[in-house]
Amino acid sequence: MTTPAPPPGPTTPAAPPGDPDAARSPGLALLDADVVTCRACPRLVAWREQVGRERRASFRDQEYWARPVPGFGDARARILVVGLAPAAHGANRTGRMFTGDRSGDFLFAAMHRVGLANQPTSVHADDGLRLTGIRATAPVRCAPPANKPTPDERRACAPFLAREIELVDPTVAVVLGAFGWAALLETLRDLGWDVPRPAPRFAHGAEVRVARGERTLTLLGCFHVSPQNTFTGRLTPAMLDAVLLRAQALAADAPGGR
Repeated sequence: MTTPAPPPGPTTPAAPPGDPDAARSPGLALLDADVVTCRACPRLVAWREQVGRERRASFRDQEYWARPVPGFGDARARILVVGLAPAAHGANRTGRMFTGDRSGDFLFAAMHRVGLANQPTSVHADDGLRLTGIRATAPVRCAPPANKPTPDERRACAPFLAREIELVDPTVAVVLGAFGWAALLETLRDLGWDVPRPAPRFAHGAEVRVARGERTLTLLGCFHVSPQNTFTGRLTPAMLDAVLLRAQALAADAPGGR
């Protein structure tokens, strides 16, 4: 069972579940509070709440989170994983990024294999999962219809990703898919990072380093962990492991690496 949540609405308490690391960072705690109470995009608000009311048959007895989903993981992560948006019956149900669906199963199993997670599964927000040195987030924090946010919805959500980058200060970003790649580059440019024009194109295995003053951030492209990629073999466990191991090596070599 997921952590019970009160009916979604503008007065819902800002209490994202299952992320004890956020409590260790006042800035992240404030960001999480702003994320989970956001109602800026009417289409997304209507959809996430509709899904929470109607529910999938296999989850009919569970209370859906049905609100925006904060990032999850190490508050001082050197590695940031950037996806697309919460899944309607995954994070939109459980309230934790990449939790409760097959995409998360694939991602967290890989993190566990390379030593970034304490367990290989991510079932619900209170299952004991802890991440070390890595944090998962997304450019869009609400589950979108057909898993396709509009450009305006992405722009409305961009300040949340920008604040998270500034607070966490990662040195590596593992970017899952072309949507996250484009969104992250746009956000970094808005934050004053030196992003080339035209922007580097997404590809699995792509590696791009950007800078802002003395700070550097390396983007690593990876096919998204969606079932359409993992079930067809387009993205294999070995391929994802290789990207995460490369991210670990880059993070360790960066100034102040930990």
